[in-house]
Amino acid sequence: MNSSKSYIIRALHEWISDNDCTPLILVSSTHQGVQIPAGIDEDGKVVLNISYGATSNLELINEGILFDARFTGRSHNLFVPMESILAIYARENGQGMMFADNKNLPESPKPTKKTKPKNKANIKDITTPDNNNFLKVVK
Repeated sequence: MNSSKSYIIRALHEWISDNDCTPLILVSSTHQGVQIPAGIDEDGKVVLNISYGATSNLELINEGILFDARFTGRSHNLFVPMESILAIYARENGQGMMFADNKNLPESPKPTKKTKPKNKANIKDITTPDNNNFLKVVK
């Protein structure tokens, strides 16, 4: 499955914009693939305004956020990979969502086989009127 992060960011961007607020993203500028103008980050992080009024050619895609923005009077093309986004929130009230910085987290284990309940005493059959078992409730 695709990561849900890009879908969540698109939804929050739309929600923040629909409520006449300014969507901001907190970005880890040290992440590989981040393309921002030199010198705009501080301590490896930067807050970027991704409102429709502050950007042009804004695209929120599964791989990241692409847009053009002006810094010190010059237009720059920016790319922010999804993995580098630490938060998206409204400037006016701070509502939004923070994300974990996954670069230091261990990889999640892959399932090797289907697991079955160990204690069958807590399983109760739910039957249809003709007594054909079709659901099991696990407590």
